[in-house]
Amino acid sequence: MSSSLVAYDDSDSEAETEKAEVPNTSSRQTSLPSSSVDCIQYCAPGSLGTKSAYEMQPTENTDSSGTGTICEDPPELYAQNNNTDLTSPYCRRAYSGHAALCMSYKNYEQTSTSSTNSGNGITQKRIHKDSTTAIKGIRPYIPKRLRQENSSMFEKKESDQRDSSDCDVKLGISGEQTLRKISELIKPYLGSKYKLTEVPKSLIFYMSKHSGPVNEIQWCPVREQSHMLLSASMDKTIKVWDAVDTGCCLKTYSCHFSAVRAARWSSCGRRILSGGFDSMLHLTDVETGKQIFSSKSEFRISALKFHPTESNIFICGGFSPEVKAWDIRTCKVLRVYKAAVQQTLDILFLPEGREFLTSTDAVSRDSADRTIIAWDFQSAAKISNQIFHERYTCPSLTLHPKESTFVAQTNGNYMALFSAQRPYRINKKKRYEGHKVEGFAVGCEFSPDGTLLVTGSSDGKVFFYNYHTARIIRTLSAHKEACVSAIFHPVLPSLLATCDWAGEIKIWQ
Repeated sequence: MSSSLVAYDDSDSEAETEKAEVPNTSSRQTSLPSSSVDCIQYCAPGSLGTKSAYEMQPTENTDSSGTGTICEDPPELYAQNNNTDLTSPYCRRAYSGHAALCMSYKNYEQTSTSSTNSGNGITQKRIHKDSTTAIKGIRPYIPKRLRQENSSMFEKKESDQRDSSDCDVKLGISGEQTLRKISELIKPYLGSKYKLTEVPKSLIFYMSKHSGPVNEIQWCPVREQSHMLLSASMDKTIKVWDAVDTGCCLKTYSCHFSAVRAARWSSCGRRILSGGFDSMLHLTDVETGKQIFSSKSEFRISALKFHPTESNIFICGGFSPEVKAWDIRTCKVLRVYKAAVQQTLDILFLPEGREFLTSTDAVSRDSADRTIIAWDFQSAAKISNQIFHERYTCPSLTLHPKESTFVAQTNGNYMALFSAQRPYRINKKKRYEGHKVEGFAVGCEFSPDGTLLVTGSSDGKVFFYNYHTARIIRTLSAHKEACVSAIFHPVLPSLLATCDWAGEIKIWQ
């Protein structure tokens, strides 16, 4: 029988066509890490030869007024609009302030189907990206009917996945037994004061179970359970590690369908609050993986902080002018804090929790107001937006453990010191500089005794500053990729955890 060609009407609006051209991604979801956990790997810092599957390429992302812009194009449209070869790895963008972070994912084989009517049946033919009939760099034509079917199937499957109430939890070696244990190394320090912090020198554990960049790490705040380390990654997972005794992964939580940008321990150490680029907020039970609280936000999450005295209240911010305070007990928004910005980079509660600070992407050529904003927690009123007057965004903020001061990490490759009391004046005599930020969300933190200030660097190093003199005490060559976080252990003196853009976590002493 002879086959006939059927023409479909594709006269709809351009917006509808672009929406329908998004391919079905259900066949190329990222696989979760294996539940088996490798034994401890001892190695020297310079002997690690693994390379990241993500490549960081920070670029300026400001418009003519200096305000940061957000790219929300799907990867396929981004490649099409920029004449990018579809057979090459595509890039997604994640932003830190006004800098773009490009991450190349694994190659995937795009397939499409073209149907032809043949009598009473329908014959389908697959067109592969390496087909000899397809011209390199040109998207094969897909009938609108098939494109709409693929789009609706993807949306339905994604909606069904989000309705799931439990986390996909993978248990590591002896995970249940080690979650509740008290480490023998920590016991001698529980009844005594924290000793003087010394700069760590040697590598203890090297942990590399994440398949994407690690965005954030945090020690468990409960002193007896502080052997556990929490990590959030761009590979859509959250992991809990035994970072004191074994260096093994205890549990892996797969609650999100996109990159996990922020994750925090609850004050009791039994729950984990997480938010990501899928706009979802989850409060997960550490042992069971069940969702105690789950809600969809109106924007992608990039910052989370629990209230220091109200354990059931947290604040979240992200790619939105709004910052919201949530109550876990009612699953409702308590207050909304709105400013003329596009993104919130970090959140910092001041002592007692009556006030908090937000760092934003608001930077213009002739003014830097709104870069750091002080808020009244109860009234949602702005206290001040004239705190930092230099034209740099601040990807992270940290509070001194004993004095009424805080430090802001800046994209000017230095850290600035401020008073935590109104009107939050900057200390012009002290500036902690020598490391590099270069668009990465590089974190900074004080040692528990407040004598040292530690920060990562885009060149993979860790810098230790004397808090009082602002001088560099020592530099540690920790990673080959950008080191985005370095945090001291709350109990054990001089124990340090670092993470980088290659997905590696290291423990130093």
